[in-house]
Amino acid sequence: MSALAVSDGPRSVTELQSAIRETVPISSLYRTLSVFEAAGVVVPHFSKSGVTRYELAEWLRGHHHHLVCVDCGAIDDVSLPQNYEEKVRRLVDDISSIVSFTPLSHTLEIEGRCSRCV
Repeated sequence: MSALAVSDGPRSVTELQSAIRETVPISSLYRTLSVFEAAGVVVPHFSKSGVTRYELAEWLRGHHHHLVCVDCGAIDDVSLPQNYEEKVRRLVDDISSIVSFTPLSHTLEIEGRCSRCV
């Protein structure tokens, strides 16, 4: 779990295995992540390419949003200044009220190309 705590965004099982630098079978990582997910400790993020990346739940990591690279699949965390977060929250509330929906939380994912892929 420390590999997730120090990462700057959600990580795949392969990336986590590399970060751990120990010989941990992939199957063990998947089982552990499954238990953590069921306990609400980690959250999976599913990409269009079929790669699932995991990160610590918001209650552990803090509120943030994601920048998703459409080329390499990297997902980076971004925390917004309070004035921007308030704008996002108002937009979420406005959209929700149009369709009679009660938002409990939100995340913003911006898709584009990271500096490594530009």
